[in-house]
Amino acid sequence: MSILFPASPPVDKLYDTTILDDESKWTINNAHDPGILKTDHGYYIYSTDVRMGGELTPGVMVRRSQDLIHWEWVGYALPGIPEIAAEWSQAINLWAPDVVKVGDKYRMYYSASTFGSTRSMIGLMESDSPEGPWTDCGCVVRTQEGDGPNAIDPHVVNDTEGQQWMVYGSFFGGIHILPLDQETGKPTIEGFGTLLAIRDKATVDGAIEGPYIVYHPEFKKYYLFVSYDSLFSDYNVRVARADHITGPYTDIHGHVLTDLDYRPQHEIGNKIVGGYRFEEGEGWIAPGHNSVLNDEGTFYIVHHARGEQDKHWSYLHIRKILWTADGWPVVSPERYAGEQEQDLEADQLTGQWETILLNPGENGQISSEPLQLHTDGSLNHNGQTGHWKLQDARTLMLEWTSTSGAIQHSEVKLLPSWDWERHCSTIVFTGMTGQGWSIWGKQIASKTI
Repeated sequence: MSILFPASPPVDKLYDTTILDDESKWTINNAHDPGILKTDHGYYIYSTDVRMGGELTPGVMVRRSQDLIHWEWVGYALPGIPEIAAEWSQAINLWAPDVVKVGDKYRMYYSASTFGSTRSMIGLMESDSPEGPWTDCGCVVRTQEGDGPNAIDPHVVNDTEGQQWMVYGSFFGGIHILPLDQETGKPTIEGFGTLLAIRDKATVDGAIEGPYIVYHPEFKKYYLFVSYDSLFSDYNVRVARADHITGPYTDIHGHVLTDLDYRPQHEIGNKIVGGYRFEEGEGWIAPGHNSVLNDEGTFYIVHHARGEQDKHWSYLHIRKILWTADGWPVVSPERYAGEQEQDLEADQLTGQWETILLNPGENGQISSEPLQLHTDGSLNHNGQTGHWKLQDARTLMLEWTSTSGAIQHSEVKLLPSWDWERHCSTIVFTGMTGQGWSIWGKQIASKTI
């Protein structure tokens, strides 16, 4: 059985100082806190105003693609900071926009604040086109010192009954959700809404921000994605799920995201993306602040990541999401290049691999470890022995004895992919271990052994 691999995507030229003043060549460069929208005109990314080198231009960056792989610069949505937002927050740039279509109108929810402050505002703009021009519709919610929540990082989502909600919040006071009036796009209640998730807010290590909710009809669950820790060094994406959009949201171990008593807190929430490095090529640090696209039943996670050589450069990453049998999202270790899920055979999997275990207690950059899959069904993982087998044509079962003597077993999903580090086709896997940790794998040499 032959494997259908994706075609070679555009080659990244990272840390390219020749394009600093030419926005038309930025493609995935200078993308931060990306929010994705699918339209009849293509896919759009709206992102925070950041710039590596040169003078910052405020106004919400807009990019467009026809395939989620090749991205072109559209421009800035707005001519600067809306007056009402500037007066309230003193913001110098706009953060974490989210755009939704309601009827024939496009609505942009943007954040205005300054770093470390809770004097913040989520504002609303409206347009007939995903590319504008945009009309100011005023304030949606605003906060100030002492309020608790922080009015930034909005995401608007409908529940299964058609009620529209806005989930928002960052660091201070946790993540909240408010019901919206679809006619106005504004909250239907006073106050800040229902608390969905919170962490120890005393330090940056206790940060929680960038909420995004999606519903999966097969599992009949709402999934809340959030980012933990410092956006400059050890950002990582967590997920929990609920039967109702207002929660409670629990992880694979049953921990509720509002539990401030459980220790260690870094164990709460399924970690599905974090800093990593394979043996070859560029490694990445602080991936996070994601959106999620449900594209006719195929899910993608969209986030930024920082290059390991210079964390001031942020880049757009899009990865395919696969789902475990019991309904948990797991993320491809490689960026999307057009790959398709397909059946594989056991003899196509033998050879040398690299694995990365996304330990929730280790949120800096994690380096890969060697894995060998032998034709007789045995394996060697970083010096430890075990066994492997195909559970079905798209699911691999791995089992080995750890250095502590415990049996480590993992169920992972297989995906023919593009190896962005080595610039060639490969097979990857993503899944979860028996202890509920995400695990990634990439084949680096296929041979009969």
